[in-house]
Amino acid sequence: MIQVSRTSRHFSRKLDQIYEILKPFSYPLIRISAGLMMIPHGFGKIFGGIDGTAAFFKSVSIEPAYYFAWYVGLVEFVGGIFVALGLLTRLFSLQLVIILAVATFYIHLPNGFLWIKGGYEYPLLWMLIMIAITFRGGGTLSIDSQLPKEF
Repeated sequence: MIQVSRTSRHFSRKLDQIYEILKPFSYPLIRISAGLMMIPHGFGKIFGGIDGTAAFFKSVSIEPAYYFAWYVGLVEFVGGIFVALGLLTRLFSLQLVIILAVATFYIHLPNGFLWIKGGYEYPLLWMLIMIAITFRGGGTLSIDSQLPKEF
């Protein structure tokens, strides 16, 4: 390995201070964004199409379809809120991992990789992000960090 002498890891030393200030916000940004991205999926199922979701589940042999339509809708909606807030983060992100695994490997896998062709690219990305969130938990900027114990 080549030995390199540096006074900074960045192209400009002026960036060192900015990166150090922003570093604590990087994980909360990911956790909050991932949680917020789940909310519209659940909202649409619960408030705009539980029957359509149940019919789709029935068509792909996910039974009891009506029960799972409600479960998925509630976990996406409520779980998205809880993940974004960092409250019971691991509990809800783990459930989202399972839902996204079903979406990835059961629903979208036969369509290939590319999302624009109905493939598994998008749900796989969100599943991997939720796995990381499950491993990490709420983090320091979360409601979980204020609780005596974390799930």
